[in-house]
Amino acid sequence: MNRTLDEVAKLIGGTVVGDGSVVLTGVSGIREALPGQLTFLSNPKYTRYLATTRASAVIVDGSCGSIGAAGRTQLLATDNAYAAFARAMELFVDREERRMSGVHPSAHVAPSARLGADVGIGPHAVVLDGAEIGDRTMIHPGAFVGAAVRTGSDCVIHPNAVIKLSTVLGNRVIVHAGAVIGTDGFGFAREGERQLKVPQLGNVVVEDDVEIGANVCIARATVGTTRVGRGTKIDNLVQIAHNVVIGEGSIVVAQVGICGSTEIGKGVVLAGQAGIAGHLRVGDGAAVGAQAGVTKSVPPGEQVSGYPARKHALSKRLNACIQALPVLLGRVRELEKRLSKLEKEDEC
Repeated sequence: MNRTLDEVAKLIGGTVVGDGSVVLTGVSGIREALPGQLTFLSNPKYTRYLATTRASAVIVDGSCGSIGAAGRTQLLATDNAYAAFARAMELFVDREERRMSGVHPSAHVAPSARLGADVGIGPHAVVLDGAEIGDRTMIHPGAFVGAAVRTGSDCVIHPNAVIKLSTVLGNRVIVHAGAVIGTDGFGFAREGERQLKVPQLGNVVVEDDVEIGANVCIARATVGTTRVGRGTKIDNLVQIAHNVVIGEGSIVVAQVGICGSTEIGKGVVLAGQAGIAGHLRVGDGAAVGAQAGVTKSVPPGEQVSGYPARKHALSKRLNACIQALPVLLGRVRELEKRLSKLEKEDEC
C-alpha cells in the first residue's frame, strides 16, 4: 500500500511543495502522525503543529502552500484539504481483505430471492422471499433483509441491521450495525378509550450514496413512501418517522428526531439532538442548531437554534439575556430594598 507523495498528488489532485519522492505508508492526525505517514491541515488553529508534526507529508489548503516544506515534512497544496485527505485515506485501505464472497452455510436465503454477481452474505444473515440483492452488495453476519426488499449494487449492510418489507435501497448505500429501516410508523387512532393501530402500508426508499448510522430507525410510510434523498448522511441514533422526506445531500447528526410527514429540503443540516415537529417544511440549505426544537417551518437558507427555534442571531441574543438574569435579579432586589427604605422615610 506504500505510495510516493507524487503518486498521491496525481491521484487526488494538488501541488507538491517539497520532495515528491517521499514514500508514504499510511495516514494519521497531525499531532499523532509518525514518519512515513500523511496527515492534513484545514483548520488554521492547528497551524502551529506544522512545526512539530512528525508526518512525512501534510495536505494543506492552497492558501497554505506558501508556507513551504518544513524540514522533513513535505506539503501537498489542494483546494480542500479535508476532502483531499478523505480521498487519500482510500488509497491506503485494502478493502479486498474485508470483502465477503458467496453465501455462508449458516445464512438463510429464500429460494425466490435473487442475488446479483459477487454478493457476499455472512453467517446467520437472513434474506427472505422475493428480495433482490444488487451486484457486489455485502450483507454482514446477523443482518435481516425482509421480503421484497430491493438493494442496488455495492451496498454494505452491517451486522444486525434490519431492512424490512419492501424497502428499496439505491446503489452504494451503507447501513450500519443495528439500524432498522422499514419498521411500522407510529400511527394510532383513538377509539373510545383505546388506541386503534393504523396499518402502515407504505415503504421506505433510500436513494444512491446514502449512509445510515448505527441504531438509526426509519419508519415505513402509512401510505406512500418515506424517502431519504441521494447523498444524504445520517449519524447514529436518529429517528425518522413515517412519510418524512429528506432531500439530497443533507446531513442529519446524532439523536435528531423528525416527526411524521415533515419535509426536509436539499442540503439541510440538522445538528445533534434537534427535534423537528410533524407536518413542517425545512427549506433547502437551512441549518438547525444542536438541541433546537423546530415548531414552525423554516425558510430556505435560514439558520435557526434554540427552543422554540428562532433565527440564530435572535436566539443568541435571547440566550445572552438569560445568562444575565442572575445579575439583573440581584439588581432588582437591591432596587426594591432601596425603594422600600425611601418609602419608609417618606412615611416618617
